[in-house]
Amino acid sequence: MNSEIKRILLVDDENMLLDSLEIILSLNGYEIIGKANDGMAALEILKEKECDIALVDLNMKGMGGIELIGRLKKKYPKVKILVLTTFYDDKNITEAIAGGADGYLLKDSGKDAILGAIKQLQGGITVLDGKVMQRLTALVSNNDKPDITTELTEREKQICYLLADGCTNKQIAEKLYISEGTVKNYISVIYDKTGIHDRVQLAIALHE
Repeated sequence: MNSEIKRILLVDDENMLLDSLEIILSLNGYEIIGKANDGMAALEILKEKECDIALVDLNMKGMGGIELIGRLKKKYPKVKILVLTTFYDDKNITEAIAGGADGYLLKDSGKDAILGAIKQLQGGITVLDGKVMQRLTALVSNNDKPDITTELTEREKQICYLLADGCTNKQIAEKLYISEGTVKNYISVIYDKTGIHDRVQLAIALHE
């Protein structure tokens, strides 16, 4: 996976977990550029080294994950952020996603889920744990938001749901036997009609 190797920063206050993640990811061809126990230590590492993906816990002593996510996205906007935590309460989920997290996994997801999530982030796909999606669904339902698909054609709805399920433009094109250019055109129309211009927000709105 030479062309796909990504530099990863690990941020968690549990040293045993950091060591385990380092072993797992290194054995799968990833380069661990550093391990930090809190947000401030993570930022110090990034002054010296570059990373492509940061795996970030939320509740840590010192600078927590929520503050780190916001500062990372502001200073290093190209870095993908995957939250890896035990917490999936409404406050943590909404603040992490609003702050710019590209994915949100629970620590009990397992090795394969973590590796799969990293690959999806490499492809520009947002990753949300099933339990996290359920919480987001409940939040949206409680807000009594209207159906955003009412103005969409059947084909636009098809693409809309595939998009929200995490499919890439290429995957959508293959599933519907149309070109990627056509998919991009449809997505532009969907964004205009729904007023939503973000895949995560679209997923949240559709899973209510």
